[in-house]
Amino acid sequence: MPTLEQLGIDRLTVAERLALVQEILDSVSAEQPPVPLSDAKRQELGRRLADHLANPANVVPWEQVKAEALARWQQ
Repeated sequence: MPTLEQLGIDRLTVAERLALVQEILDSVSAEQPPVPLSDAKRQELGRRLADHLANPANVVPWEQVKAEALARWQQ
């Protein structure tokens, strides 16, 4: 198996290496068969979709979710 040095990966910036890792993970994921949903997960997704369709205005903006999560994490 080639090393990071042999492939020149050690000369990449951190951002470039992270992008490469993402590309590799995406390529591996693309070759994997989809994982079937369990009945419980399928039912939960159906329940959530039905709830959203019945109450489309009942949402929380991403900015609020993010702010609340960060506030909890910083405690």
